[in-house]
Amino acid sequence: MADGQWYPPEWPDRIRAHAEGTLVPVAPKRAATVLLLKDTPDGPVVHMLRRRASMAFAGGAYAYPGGGVDPRDDDHQVRWAGPTRAWWAERLGVDEAGAQAIVCAAVRETYEEAGVLLAGPAPDAVVGDTTGDDWEADRAALVARDLSFAEFLDRRGLVLRSDLLGAWTRWITPEFESRRYDTWFFVAALPAGQRTRNASTEADRTVWIRPAEAAVGYDKGELLMMPPTIATLRQLLPYGTAAETLAAAPARDMTPVLASARLADGEIVLTWPGHDEFTKRIPTDLTTGGA
Repeated sequence: MADGQWYPPEWPDRIRAHAEGTLVPVAPKRAATVLLLKDTPDGPVVHMLRRRASMAFAGGAYAYPGGGVDPRDDDHQVRWAGPTRAWWAERLGVDEAGAQAIVCAAVRETYEEAGVLLAGPAPDAVVGDTTGDDWEADRAALVARDLSFAEFLDRRGLVLRSDLLGAWTRWITPEFESRRYDTWFFVAALPAGQRTRNASTEADRTVWIRPAEAAVGYDKGELLMMPPTIATLRQLLPYGTAAETLAAAPARDMTPVLASARLADGEIVLTWPGHDEFTKRIPTDLTTGGA
């Protein structure tokens, strides 16, 4: 392996079927993920988790806390601080209900998978330690979908702090994939008084790592990652603090990145617009493939 680029082994066959017009694309589900940052003397580090090797999808790959939108995330007006839903709707390219759902998903998934909660008792406050038994019971209920995020916030009298998030980029799973997501990536700083933990059943390891160090690990083939993960890591490299990263977020282009596949000179050519490093060429007579 030249690098840590991870591809599902069924992609070559699905790409070929898509190129031949025999595969009907699956509609992507909305999702959100968060690049959680904190400052250190050596620069900012980002929180990453390693998916369990037993996972059917991207087993062993490093990723950020995140997941799909809960349909209930947009059916109730949650207490909200920061930019308005209308502002977020324009920023994310969706309607206001969709904007609330996506932002809620980002905050909820960060709490579910990392134990970090971007919410507080007032518009200018953030909760402190969230590691007590009562917090854990609520987190488990959210994971099980026994409790909606809106209900959780109401129960605890909390305000969602949308101002603590910065929309960073948006990637859509290629049309030839069997599981597709329309994923909004956000950046956020670890709130004072909170700490991360491995709260995800899908991860066997979590790390705080400098983006440059993670990128080197990927380039050496030591850290497995999917294209959106390593792409966003490289995008963090110019910034010296978490605050600088968040300040840069409003100017980021949120045009979705969607891979395309074409047949050329006896090969299937897979490309991501604006990300030439991920271009992959697959011989058309190859019946199986991988990373």
